[in-house]
Amino acid sequence: MAGGITETGEPYSPFVGLVYMFNLIVGTGALTMPKAFAAAGWVVSVSLITFLAFMSFMTTTFVIEAMAAANAQLRWKRREQEEVNDSDSSSDYSDDEVIIRGRSEPVETRPILSVQRAANIDHFDIVERVEMGQMASMFFNKVGVNMFYICIIVYLYGDLAIYAAAVPVSLMEVACGNHSCSAGSVKYNDTESCWGPVRRKDAYRVFLAIFTLLLGPFTFFNAQKTKYLQILTSLMRWIAFTMMIILALIRIGKGHGEGKPSVAQISGVPNLFGVCVYSFMCQHSLPSLVTPISNKQRMSILVMADYILILCFYALLSLTAIFCFDSSLLRDMYTLNFTDNCDVLGVPVLRYFLGLFPVFTISTNFPIIAVTLRNNWKTLFHRDGGTYPWVVDRVVFPLITLVPPIIVAFCTHDLESLVGITGAYAGTGIQYIIPAFLVYFSRRHLEPVLGRDAVNKHRSPFRHTFWVCFVVLWATFCLMFVTANIVLNETKN
Repeated sequence: MAGGITETGEPYSPFVGLVYMFNLIVGTGALTMPKAFAAAGWVVSVSLITFLAFMSFMTTTFVIEAMAAANAQLRWKRREQEEVNDSDSSSDYSDDEVIIRGRSEPVETRPILSVQRAANIDHFDIVERVEMGQMASMFFNKVGVNMFYICIIVYLYGDLAIYAAAVPVSLMEVACGNHSCSAGSVKYNDTESCWGPVRRKDAYRVFLAIFTLLLGPFTFFNAQKTKYLQILTSLMRWIAFTMMIILALIRIGKGHGEGKPSVAQISGVPNLFGVCVYSFMCQHSLPSLVTPISNKQRMSILVMADYILILCFYALLSLTAIFCFDSSLLRDMYTLNFTDNCDVLGVPVLRYFLGLFPVFTISTNFPIIAVTLRNNWKTLFHRDGGTYPWVVDRVVFPLITLVPPIIVAFCTHDLESLVGITGAYAGTGIQYIIPAFLVYFSRRHLEPVLGRDAVNKHRSPFRHTFWVCFVVLWATFCLMFVTANIVLNETKN
């Protein structure tokens, strides 16, 4: 992930970039939101998700500004190195001086802005893909870099655990659930029978083992998404989400809605926070998403439009769910409410499609996340000039990537808790704390060199240091709030 400038990729239009960002943010994590909405109350939920969307938008602009600053620094260092190399190759001048347009100046006192004016280019153009790990290496000290990698590794572990649990749960529900339209919406116990003596819990573990055997080997190799696979999964995602919203609206419109959600319930707020943080996550993928956009003049407006669209989409999905279904019957994975309730969806093919929807989409993402995590482990322990033994590189790192999330998924498939804990802790670091420190230190790092004449055209609209402090304080408060809630719940139990 971080070790150098990676390939930018084929350029695309701002509109395509907007669509890609929408597809990246709106993932299967949205399927856990309805139950969290019902637990926290609809007024509290809408208010909190709106505020969290605003905070995520702010930190997204922070990351984009840091990307521009990183591009500028890379160009300046490259140009400065070229000037030094030119001076070293010339025997007519002293070693500590370089020639600039016919006059000599010491390297240390040469203003970098002169390079910018001489070249007549904007060094803040985002044309090189600089990953977050590389930005951390450029702007943080050693402790900060290590903390960054620990945070993103924990987050990716949580991602893998959620994916490893969601696919077997969906397969278990399809294989063991009631699709005969005779039972209606009912919650099953894991100890109930699935196939004769085989319990539902046993079926889940069988599917988890199959999932591990089929997708686990990809962790030992490099896996890349293909364009057509992205198109297919995006199309399936839109069909599934739109279908659920329309079916819920139809049921509510006919007066068959069973949901009577509360207005506010503070006890459900901590988990709602975790789910919402997870559902707005895109900061770690912004370098690969933003860099190929051909025209970046109105990036802030495009990003804001995307966040408004996503916020409306989440609110519509969750509100229709909590007013359509009784809160006690809402499932961890919202699609499951349609697989065994024929009053809502009476077409067997469509019920199976929704039931298997997480399987198709998550299975394509699992190898990518696993390879990303493996590479972060390798980068964290890498030392300049050093190489890993074959066994460590090809066996040890893949195993420490794959085994822990599979063990977690084997022990629990409580998706709401997994999403909530992962989002509340590691998600807070990736989405709030790291972007805030990146933009702060990038400004401090470049300000002495830039002076006041250079303007970062991708600078965040939230330019004052107050906003950086506000993000850090908010993140700290959220972590304390969630931790206190977990401790209180453990005390009660």
